Amino acid sequence: MSRRVAGKLALVTGAAQGLGAAHATLLAREGARVVCTDVNGEGAKGTAARIVEQFGAGTAVGARHDVTDPEAWERVVALAKDEIGGLNVLVNNAGIGVGGTIETCDFDDWRRCFSVNVDSIFHGCQKALPLMREHAPGSIVNISSIAGLIASDTMPAYNASKAAVWMLTKSIALHCAKNRMDIRCNSVHPTFVDTPILDGTARNHNIDKNVLLEKLARQIPLKKVGEPDDIANAVLYLASDESKFMTGAELKLDGGISAM
Repeated sequence: MSRRVAGKLALVTGAAQGLGAAHATLLAREGARVVCTDVNGEGAKGTAARIVEQFGAGTAVGARHDVTDPEAWERVVALAKDEIGGLNVLVNNAGIGVGGTIETCDFDDWRRCFSVNVDSIFHGCQKALPLMREHAPGSIVNISSIAGLIASDTMPAYNASKAAVWMLTKSIALHCAKNRMDIRCNSVHPTFVDTPILDGTARNHNIDKNVLLEKLARQIPLKKVGEPDDIANAVLYLASDESKFMTGAELKLDGGISAM
């Protein structure tokens, strides 16, 4: 443990499981204090409790958080101020996937996908920046997807929403730089990662999880599916001062897919 983010004050959304839990845990392991939020409030509190058990009292707190609700954002930003002393790292990790082609995708699903994946970042950055200014230097990390850079005919809502995250990230980065906030903003673009989401995918397609992983791995030049810490390590780098000259950029963690 090198404490690469010692003293940092972080908020991670979608932290009940999977990538969000991995981000929060690694940030805490490397010295940050972390607010873990999720619409699954008990799950977020569970992640925080495990972090506290590993790294000590005061290292994490969990809360229920609907990222589509601006008032809920006000509450969790206030929680960060009260419980961990402020905020200078915001990891916008919460997101959902929606299937269906342009002909079959339901419009309500389309709007829900944009609400969770894109509106959440709009609300989160708008509500968090005033507090982050007080604790600069800061870093915003938005979890997009390789699907925001490479399209598929079967996921127009997901493709479009994650592409919006990519470009919104750049706009936020330029705003912060122009106004000399000393707050950076970058996006992360993973491909398939072995998280509980793939458990649900396997069940929905009535396929064994290992068979699914092998099928997905064949699409990746490195011939393997990512692990949560592969993505969390990138988040750690972007949250740390090691990346202090990096803003408005995208990190592709895709096993080589985008090189094809």
